[in-house]
Amino acid sequence: MKILDFYIIRKFLVTFFTAISLIILIVIVVDVSENIQDFLDGKAPVKEIITDYYFNFIPYFVNLFSPLFTFIAVIFFTSKLSGNSEIVAMLNAGMSLYRLLLPYIISAVIIGILSFYLSNFLIPTTSRDLMAFKEKYVSKQVRAKQANNHFKLAPNTYAYVHYWDNMNYKGHNFWYEKYGNKGLEYKISAQSISWDSIESKWKLSNYVKRTFSGLDESIESGLMMDTTFNLYPSDFVWIKNQVDLMNYREIRNFIEEEKEKGSDMVKVYEAEKHRRIAFPFSTIILTVVGVCVSSRKSRQGMGLHLLIGLAISFSFILLMQITQVFAVFGGVPVALSLWIPNILYAILCIGLILTTPK
Repeated sequence: MKILDFYIIRKFLVTFFTAISLIILIVIVVDVSENIQDFLDGKAPVKEIITDYYFNFIPYFVNLFSPLFTFIAVIFFTSKLSGNSEIVAMLNAGMSLYRLLLPYIISAVIIGILSFYLSNFLIPTTSRDLMAFKEKYVSKQVRAKQANNHFKLAPNTYAYVHYWDNMNYKGHNFWYEKYGNKGLEYKISAQSISWDSIESKWKLSNYVKRTFSGLDESIESGLMMDTTFNLYPSDFVWIKNQVDLMNYREIRNFIEEEKEKGSDMVKVYEAEKHRRIAFPFSTIILTVVGVCVSSRKSRQGMGLHLLIGLAISFSFILLMQITQVFAVFGGVPVALSLWIPNILYAILCIGLILTTPK
């Protein structure tokens, strides 16, 4: 690798991290002004605000802004090179546009790997710590679903608990139903249901069990019965943005569990899983688009390049949001929908490369 490659990589990465640091400082100042009263009301120590809140707050926003500021860094740095005729000199010296793109792509891959690591490994951990801080000092993020709890435990299998006591892991007015091809096959109802944490079983009190076979029905009742269901005390707890707390492996396993239960939220979780993969690749695509746009010398200089760059980057972000909605509520396959922005802008990228003066 030549000295010129190291020069471009260093300048590109320094520009990116400088820009992202400035926007993070602005975000922190705005967040402090919005939450200072909550911190004071919750009597949060300054040390914990810094270490448990803002240190865990930063990775999310670094990842959120990384494609946009990668693009801005490319536009800013490459426009300076173009304005000083350095790119023209490189091309006249025999360097092809494809060769010029190499150090940019290497830089984008570094940022993309960082984004992938943040999305799938670091942010889930920091989100848990951030949630624990908010739970302690700001507002409740974890709530027990106390009344009218309906569950789909598997295809054609349902459960209901009228009232759940999360302190004692006990529910009242419980029923469990399993349906087959000919209708209801099995039903258990109980006055109460409690969780035995030692044996990891449910204890049903004052239960009635009905088994149906065609027109025949058998009934069994008793005071106490131990049994297991695909239901756990954690299922009665609602966590805000629960999927954000999971790493890639956890979210993949969670999706499989939800599919077995027949959950209606599977598409939402799959959209998040595919977004975490597609998002880092956008960094590479936007980098190449940025180089092609800003390497063209213009009388308006960097201002025009920045204007075009912001228009392209914001249109990309808007398209990502639209396709994420379509992935969940539209008829388009989730994986395809989440990759549509990358596919479309990759086509734009190829078109710009072919039409950029070499």
